[in-house]
Amino acid sequence: MCISSSPSRRRGGTGGRPRSAEADAAILTATRAALVELGWSKLTMGDVAGRAGVAKTTLYRRWAGKNELVVDAVAVLFDELELPDRGSLMADIEGVVVQFAALLERPETKTALMAVIAESTRDEPLRERIRTLIVERQKRLVLAGRERAQARGELPASPASATGTDDLIFDVIAGAVVHRALISAEPVDADWVQRFTALLLGGLGAAART
Repeated sequence: MCISSSPSRRRGGTGGRPRSAEADAAILTATRAALVELGWSKLTMGDVAGRAGVAKTTLYRRWAGKNELVVDAVAVLFDELELPDRGSLMADIEGVVVQFAALLERPETKTALMAVIAESTRDEPLRERIRTLIVERQKRLVLAGRERAQARGELPASPASATGTDDLIFDVIAGAVVHRALISAEPVDADWVQRFTALLLGGLGAAART
C-alpha cells in the first residue's frame, strides 16, 4: 500500500526538528476517534492531544487548527484505496468501488467526511484543502485505471484532452458512491456495483468515440 504524505505532514517541526511519523499517526488516529465520539463542534485540539499522548503545542507546530487536522486525518484513510488488478477494466472498477463503499461505512470515515464537507460550505480554505488533499490525490486511481485498460487494449489511447474526461469519471464514481452510501443510505451491494459499472463503461465507450 502506498500512502502519500500531505503537505502539512511533510513539514518539519519548529527549530528544524524532524517530524515523528509515529506521533503523527497517533494524532490522526486520535482525531478520528475524538470526532466519532464528540462530533465536530465539541472536538478540540486539547482533547486530541490528550488522546494522542502529546503536548497541545505539538499539534500546533503541525496544524494551524482543527480544520487542517481533520482533513489530514480523513485524507490518510482515502490513501488506503488501491486499484486492484482483476484482469479487466470492469472488474477493476468494481473492485475499487467496493473498497470505496467499505471505507465510507467505517464510522471514522463517515463522521469525519460529513463533518468537513459541512464545515467547508462556509470555509473556502477548508474546501480547497479537501480538494487538494483528498479529491486531487485520489484521481490517481482513475488515471491508473485508464492507463492499465489502454495497455490491455480495452480503451484507445487518450487524446491530449483526456484530463477533463478523467476528472469527469472521478466525479461520477465518487459522487455516485458517496450519494448511495451516505446520502441515500442504501447498500452498495454486488448487484448495484455491477449495474453501476456497466452504466459507467457504456459512457466510457461513448466518450472514446467522440
